[in-house]
Amino acid sequence: VVGGVERPLKATSETTRTATGVDHPWEAVSDLLFTQRTEFSGEISLTQPAMALEWYRDHADDDRLAENPTVVAALELAEDLDAPVTHEEARDSVRPIQADRVWIDALLEEYFDEDEDGEMLDLVSVQAPEEIETTLADLVLTGDQEGEIQKIVKAIEHREYLASIGLREIGKLLFVGPPGTGKTTVSRALAHELGIPLVEVKMSMITSQYLGETAKNVEKTFEVAKRLSPCILFIDEFDSVAKTRRSDEHAALKRAVNTLLKSIDEVSLVRDEVLLIGATNHPDQLDAAAWRRFDEIVNFPKPDRDMRSDILRVVTREMQIADFDPEEVADRTSGLTGSDLRMVLREAVLGALTEDRMTITQEDVMEAVEDFEERDNLKNMDMIDGEGAEVLG
Repeated sequence: VVGGVERPLKATSETTRTATGVDHPWEAVSDLLFTQRTEFSGEISLTQPAMALEWYRDHADDDRLAENPTVVAALELAEDLDAPVTHEEARDSVRPIQADRVWIDALLEEYFDEDEDGEMLDLVSVQAPEEIETTLADLVLTGDQEGEIQKIVKAIEHREYLASIGLREIGKLLFVGPPGTGKTTVSRALAHELGIPLVEVKMSMITSQYLGETAKNVEKTFEVAKRLSPCILFIDEFDSVAKTRRSDEHAALKRAVNTLLKSIDEVSLVRDEVLLIGATNHPDQLDAAAWRRFDEIVNFPKPDRDMRSDILRVVTREMQIADFDPEEVADRTSGLTGSDLRMVLREAVLGALTEDRMTITQEDVMEAVEDFEERDNLKNMDMIDGEGAEVLG
């Protein structure tokens, strides 16, 4: 048995009917010279696989063949038969079952009771990769970020090799950086790239519920991830639980921290196929024991001038902008994050639409930068009744 599926695969009339939608599958293939059916079990099999492969190659069009990695692999091994694509290309064209929303919902329904686990599942967001619109190609990353992502992709690809040499403590990343620098976005894009679900949870939501339930909710969150594996478990606002511990801390919170650390220890990319990503805006508040649980710390700094310019180019690929100069905008937006830059461009587009224009100008963008700076200044003002009101006029 491999992954819960008995090998080699056996096709019966019932399973073939379910898979193909053909009401009478044996009748459909019984006239072929290379098929047989066992009366007792109803198993349908091939007596001459080579003849069956040649027949299928002659009757199936190239598009259908290109979506069947198993047949393509067999064609590559055959001496006198050609395949329309390579096995790797065929495999890449087929979406894994873990990417399917229906599959994810079916697993959640199977393993979790709506009455008992309903509140906990409400705290967890599960996204299928097909639902994630942002890809890694849409992002501007630092060299370190690209390197860590590449290492994770290779670790997943060679998971069995890592297990064979005893390297199991791999695949626990901590994303560190200010808000808006791409920690959540990169996690989602990585799930899309790998074709696996993203289990996303905000720790602040778990702790803001009944404090006594926090430890149980932490355990349930990790259980959801293991049930949906392979997947990414993304824990945002990680510091809201794993803070530096104090002697006067509430006993329930202490239990929650210990449960979180224990759960991290017990989950593994190599064994459980769960990639754990924690994210924090406040690394200085993290408990030292929490730091030690992660094998890689990935920094998400605010973008420098060159990165801001690149982000602007990527975000505006589908926009019509007259005389656009991303370098000028980058010079004026020191300290802004990628999220901030997207907000600036959104305001420029909406401002143009109020004038019935679908082409924006460099001036529109620069005015949007000024508006953003004004809003940012207002947000940071000390708005105190009385004195503050007088200052504002």
